[in-house]
Amino acid sequence: MGATLARALKTRFVTVLSCTAFVAIVTALLGVTPATASKARQPLPSITVQPWGTAYGTAVNLYTLTSTNGMVVKISNYGGIIQSIWAPDSFGRLADVVLGFPNLQGYLSKNNPYFGAIIGRYANRIAKGTFTLDGVTYHLPINNGPNSLHGGIRGFDKRVWAASEIHSGTSVGLQLSRVSPNGEEGYPGTLAVTVTYTLAADNSITIHYLATTDKPTIINLTNHSYFNLAGEDTTSIYDQLLQLNADHYTPVDKTLIPTGQIAPVAGTPFDFTKPTPIGKNVNVGVQQILYGMGIDHNFVLNRPSPTDRSLILAAIAHDPGSGRTLLCYTTEPGVQVYTSNFLTGSFTGTSGHAYRQGAAFTLETQHYPDSPNHPNFPSTVLRPGQTFDSTTIFKFTG
Repeated sequence: MGATLARALKTRFVTVLSCTAFVAIVTALLGVTPATASKARQPLPSITVQPWGTAYGTAVNLYTLTSTNGMVVKISNYGGIIQSIWAPDSFGRLADVVLGFPNLQGYLSKNNPYFGAIIGRYANRIAKGTFTLDGVTYHLPINNGPNSLHGGIRGFDKRVWAASEIHSGTSVGLQLSRVSPNGEEGYPGTLAVTVTYTLAADNSITIHYLATTDKPTIINLTNHSYFNLAGEDTTSIYDQLLQLNADHYTPVDKTLIPTGQIAPVAGTPFDFTKPTPIGKNVNVGVQQILYGMGIDHNFVLNRPSPTDRSLILAAIAHDPGSGRTLLCYTTEPGVQVYTSNFLTGSFTGTSGHAYRQGAAFTLETQHYPDSPNHPNFPSTVLRPGQTFDSTTIFKFTG
C-alpha cells in the first residue's frame, strides 16, 4: 500500500510540475511575468455617466467614478455636487460617507442645505451683503438673516456646469467649467471657473479650483460635503474624533459674521489641536456655541506665514467604530467646521434616513468669512492677469 501511495504522489507531483513548467514556458514566450500578470489583473479606474433629469431647462448628468481599489464617488454636473462617496472601512467594507439625496429633485428643493456642492462665487457669509473694492461698493442678495451666504440666491451650487471626463493612468476625474457673467448675483467681473475632481488609487479625492477674471472681483470657492465616517445612514458624528491643525479661530457675532478677532482656541470649545470627540462641547452654554447652535466656525490653519499657500494637512477625522479615517489637505488659509446644527429631520437622504442635528460635519476649506470687510484677513481679491488656484484633498483610509 505504501508503494502504491508513493507512486500516486510521484505521478501527481510530476503532473503538477509539468503543468507549472508549461505555464512558465508559455508566459515567458508571451513576455508575461508574475508581477505583470498581477498588474494586468488589477481593474482599471472607470467613469460612467447616466442622465439625471433637468435643472433650469438644461440636462443634468450623474457621473460615477470608480478607483482601482473599488472606491466609488458619484458627482453631478448640477452644482458640481458630490452625491455619494463609497469608502472602505478597516475590513474593506464600503459605506456611503456623505449626506445626499437619492435623486436630483432633492437638490432642487428650496431649502437644500448645499449637500456636496461647489460653493461660489463667495463661500460663507458677507456681512449685510455689502463690500467695497477699489472705491466701488457692491450689493449682494441677502439670503441668510441680514447677510449674503454662499454666493447668493443662485450661486454656483445651483448652476449646470459643462463636464468632461478625464482618464489618466491609475486615476480618473471629472472636469467642470462655467463662465459666471459680470454682475451675476451682484459680483463684478466675468469669471471663468474650472473645478476638477480626481479620484486616485490611494482613495483620495483631489479638488482643484482655477479661475480668472476680466475685472477686479472677490472669490472664495469650496466644497460643501457633509461627512459621516460611520455611514450617512447612522445617527450622529458626535463620537467621531476630529483633530485640526489650527491654534486659532475667528469668533463671530450673533449673525455668524466674524468680529475681526483672531482668537486662540486654547481653553475654548474650539480646541481640536488633539483628537477630540466632535460632540464634546457642542451643547455647552458658551456664547460662541449658542450663536451657531453648535460649531459653525472658521478655523485659522497653522502656516509659517500669512501668505503661505503650500499644501498642508488641515484636519484628521476618525470613526472608532468603522476604523475609517479622513485626512484633509489644502492650500487654503482656513477651514469651516459645521456640525449640521440646522438639520431638523426634514430631509430624507440616499438611504431613506432622516438627517438631524449632528448627522455630519463639514470641512469647508476656504478663505475666512467676510474677508472683504476685514483688512486683517487674507485677501480674497482677484484681478485681471491673476489666477485663483486652490487645491483640497480628501483622503480616506480604513
